[in-house]
Amino acid sequence: MSIYALIDRETLDKSSLHITQLIDKINRVDAPIIQYRAKNSTTQERIDTLKIIRKYYNGKIIINDDINAINYCDGLHIGQDDIKKFHQDKKEAIKIIREKISNKLLGLSTHNLDEILEANSLDLDYIGLGAYRTTKTKKDAPLGDNLIEVAKNSTHKVALIGGVRLDDIFDKNIISYSVVGSDLYDEFLIV
Repeated sequence: MSIYALIDRETLDKSSLHITQLIDKINRVDAPIIQYRAKNSTTQERIDTLKIIRKYYNGKIIINDDINAINYCDGLHIGQDDIKKFHQDKKEAIKIIREKISNKLLGLSTHNLDEILEANSLDLDYIGLGAYRTTKTKKDAPLGDNLIEVAKNSTHKVALIGGVRLDDIFDKNIISYSVVGSDLYDEFLIV
């Protein structure tokens, strides 16, 4: 199981960390993937930050939801609501997205068994599954260890998200990535 680091712009802005300090910490935990999520930023602001991440980080970089920034990263992660902006039929939406991102990594958020079963028929590289625990950015009802049972139904790699901590240990045959966000910089948050 690998750490999939999540940099959330809002949370980072509430911390005392500069993004380069957070990237340094991510490099120390040897995370092979960073996802950059900036819900309230423009595409240009996201691109500018992706360039900074690329300068200080050598792993795979995923952008959250903004396909217009795909040329500056290694993949796209998309949510259940955002995929519908491409097409109401998810298979068609994925086909449109694949035409734009080619063979770059593509992940889709899932929250339950029905969404996992639907994702199994889609051309994805992984699914994000959560929330494992409640967090400031993940308000969904946490499913805890029940989520591990649900994850067994995925034919794609599973990235467990939502309150996952650096010290959590999961069966690597079921959970490919532990998506760690706020635990990376909780000690630096401004209260």
